[in-house]
Amino acid sequence: MEYSSHASAVIDDGAQIGDETRIWHFSHVMPRAIIGQKCNIGQNVYIDNNVTVGNGCKIQNNVSLYNGVMLEDDVFIGPSVVFTNVINPRAFIERKSEFKATIIERGASIGANATIVCGVKIGEFALVGAGAVVTKDVPPYALVVGNPARIIGSVDKEGNRK
Repeated sequence: MEYSSHASAVIDDGAQIGDETRIWHFSHVMPRAIIGQKCNIGQNVYIDNNVTVGNGCKIQNNVSLYNGVMLEDDVFIGPSVVFTNVINPRAFIERKSEFKATIIERGASIGANATIVCGVKIGEFALVGAGAVVTKDVPPYALVVGNPARIIGSVDKEGNRK
């Protein structure tokens, strides 16, 4: 089965989308985006050029994945999570050559309304709490919360606190 998209979604020519992926209302996928198989892309999601979404990812409503974001397989992105791609933005200075890569490793989950500052890596199966502001790398299986996000424990592969 090929991917499916709601009639209001905009899928630009050139976008690569895997089989059995579902794209919901008012989402926009740019031409150089790559989305894996069996993903669920919620309402009002923007996926920019040079973004890779692995297989089995779930991206909830109102998320923008900007140039340089990479999600490995089975990543969960909660509603209204914010990603950035420039450390020091200014409206009057173009810094497209300074975009920083952000990597979310396999199986990691990011809670609703978290902010992920560009240039960080969130380790496999890590869990970022709702509303956290991630400003530095998060180790695999770590549980982080707060602003700035800090490690308060660890989780297992299923997301249960150890």
